[in-house]
Amino acid sequence: MAARTTHLRTFWPNTSLSHDVKAATFEFVGTTMFLLLAFGGVQASHDVQGSALEKTLYIATSFGLSLLVSAWFFFRATGGLFNPNVSLALLLAGCIGPMRFILYCIAQLTGAIAAAAIVLSLTPGPVSYNPVPAANINLAQGVFIEMFITAALCLAVLMLAAEKHSSTPVAPIGVGLTLFACHLFAVPYTGAAMNTARAFGPAAVQGFPNDSHWIYWVGPFLGALLATAFYVILKHFQYWTLNPGQEATEPKMSPRDPMRFIRAEGRSMHNSNEV
Repeated sequence: MAARTTHLRTFWPNTSLSHDVKAATFEFVGTTMFLLLAFGGVQASHDVQGSALEKTLYIATSFGLSLLVSAWFFFRATGGLFNPNVSLALLLAGCIGPMRFILYCIAQLTGAIAAAAIVLSLTPGPVSYNPVPAANINLAQGVFIEMFITAALCLAVLMLAAEKHSSTPVAPIGVGLTLFACHLFAVPYTGAAMNTARAFGPAAVQGFPNDSHWIYWVGPFLGALLATAFYVILKHFQYWTLNPGQEATEPKMSPRDPMRFIRAEGRSMHNSNEV
């Protein structure tokens, strides 16, 4: 048992409880900031005139940019996760420990409630940022849509932020664009939660008015598992060896000049003919 405990400790980062609590506190602030801006954008899209397509673009842009800037602000302090499902993927991948995972989930869920409550108190009209499946989408479709878009987001975090490479410092850009792209797909069908906290906050301040809320727990949970499984496969087959040199910045690593190659081959053939 002692050997197994030591092995698990080497799999997860060995951080102190004090650091975990501090990081979770900042994660609460970051989650509140991210969802405050995002919920406010959704509410504004419904309070102004516009077509359904324009509103979808407005919502996708609000969420994508809100995550981009908020994650960039808190990237070095907490990782800028703001999502229990992303936290689960990082736990399973060995990036954060169990205690930090639990504290992060609490911080993210409470941050979502705080953001939803602030937007509710500051904006007029009924709440429009509580995601529900569209009338023409059944519950199974809702679960799988949420699963796939959450998997895309979790994989973006794993490959762009958890994996260390030359573009890791700008990972929030790629993660934010992933959220934007997923919203373009799923907003008309499920509201594109892809984040249990994002769905939980508005539902909590409204008293859980919809009996379909559970799909925003099951779908994103399955998405985190799917993304982590694919990430493990990529790591096992050492994906960085399949297309090497992608992180190189030296000009000498660029492809050869085709004209020089052709001329060299021509001279070689000419010399061989003379012989």
